Amino acid sequence: MWRYIGKRTLLALGIMLCISLITFIILNVIPGDVAAMMLGDFATADNIAQLRENMGLNRPLPVQYFSWLGGIVRGDFGTSYFQNRPVLELIHISFSYTVVIAVSAYVVAVVLGLSFGILAATHRGGVVDRLVMHLSVFGISAPSFWVAILLQLYFGLQLKWFPISGAKAAGWFVLPAFALGTRYAASISRITRTSMLEVMGQDYIRTCYAKGLNRLRVTIVHVFRNALIPVITILGNDFGALLTGSMITEKIFNIPGVGKMLIDAINRRDIPLVQGGVIYVAIICVVVYFTVDILYAVINPNIRLTKDVN
Repeated sequence: MWRYIGKRTLLALGIMLCISLITFIILNVIPGDVAAMMLGDFATADNIAQLRENMGLNRPLPVQYFSWLGGIVRGDFGTSYFQNRPVLELIHISFSYTVVIAVSAYVVAVVLGLSFGILAATHRGGVVDRLVMHLSVFGISAPSFWVAILLQLYFGLQLKWFPISGAKAAGWFVLPAFALGTRYAASISRITRTSMLEVMGQDYIRTCYAKGLNRLRVTIVHVFRNALIPVITILGNDFGALLTGSMITEKIFNIPGVGKMLIDAINRRDIPLVQGGVIYVAIICVVVYFTVDILYAVINPNIRLTKDVN
């Protein structure tokens, strides 16, 4: 088990190193001069050169990269060019909103997805099964921003049940949570149904019914538990995606999360803030996927044994 964890840890560190290198290269080779943007149109060449020297932009790119990477290792993500505040402080403020949206949407997706998936599997071929499958196709096909606009128009403007912009209280996150969670609930329900139907076709499940065991107990304890591995896969991936895929939703609902922060930073070409935001989100995603890998090994020992042999 420890050997398996060690391999996954090294892989996670390698992924983070690659992400940091790619992010740094892309943001530093695009056209434009940050110093000139900060000083404005009337800045002289000497002023621009002086600012570049003060900011360390005239150093070779490898030196800048390793200096930036060393700062990240020490917990120093740099300082925002335009806000003159520590990048980590700005990220923490924005990320708190993103976490609320992601967790809310995740709860919506898991509760609806697992419930509908179990219902569809236990009523295979019936009206409930067909209805759930049609709804899941709609949910997967509908873009989150389109669902967000529909929710704003109907529940916000017409019924006036929820606010359509801002993030002042818990009620302000209801519409964003459902806008984001709908698509993931659809995919979770389909995976849950498929996995459970595969398990329900096994001989030991038929033996459970033949012994007269309670149907609910068989469904939850024997069927659902043994169908968890593919479900956990999509649950872990979805949580990572929710933490990084809410940019458009945050913009639509005017929520000051990481997505909105990164969009604004990109428009201003605030390189330290963009780099820090990307790395911060990447760290969160790698940790989530690493946790999912470990859960695989805990739930199904055959996975870690196969990896260790290889």
